[in-house]
Amino acid sequence: MNFFRKYGFSGSLYIFYCLVRTKFVFANARLIRFPIDIRGRKNISVGKNFTTGRGCRIEALPAKNTNDTLIEIGDDVQINDYVHITATLSVKIKSNVLIAGKVYISDTGHGSYNELYNDASHPSVAPAQRPLTTNPVVIEENVWLGDSVCVLPGVTIGKGSIIGANAVVTKNIPPQSIAVGIPAKVIKYFDEQLKQWVAVHA
Repeated sequence: MNFFRKYGFSGSLYIFYCLVRTKFVFANARLIRFPIDIRGRKNISVGKNFTTGRGCRIEALPAKNTNDTLIEIGDDVQINDYVHITATLSVKIKSNVLIAGKVYISDTGHGSYNELYNDASHPSVAPAQRPLTTNPVVIEENVWLGDSVCVLPGVTIGKGSIIGANAVVTKNIPPQSIAVGIPAKVIKYFDEQLKQWVAVHA
């Protein structure tokens, strides 16, 4: 009865439709809300109780034909509406991660822009024609990503950390930290002795 009060009649029918269809997409998942765009299904693994919002896009795009897992999602992970996760090498999202809406996570970029190397992509080359570069992404257990967070290649977000809404994560975030901004910077950490969040002073 509470289910019908929460979703209404038409909403309940939609949820029932999604529950049935979920098992044909990811057998371990709890609930996939459709529509969803999944590319490279054989290179994606999800753990138990995976839940999605509507309009998500999950794409594994290996550089060569392989059965390796490129996107690995742990148990009890929840992603909300319009999340986009893409990998050509490795994106690992460990258990008990909560991802808000419109989050982008990628291990891939078009071209190289590091001044320390001689293979930097020239501006005269169309972005789509620049060679793909990859760097693995790891999101550890118990991480919470706020709305519209962007996680870029090569980043590890430590266990228990929180990334504030609209942040762009370009570098590793230590465990048990709160990071915000563009680029994301740590503003608080959890002090195990005090058992509370403590501000980081510049």
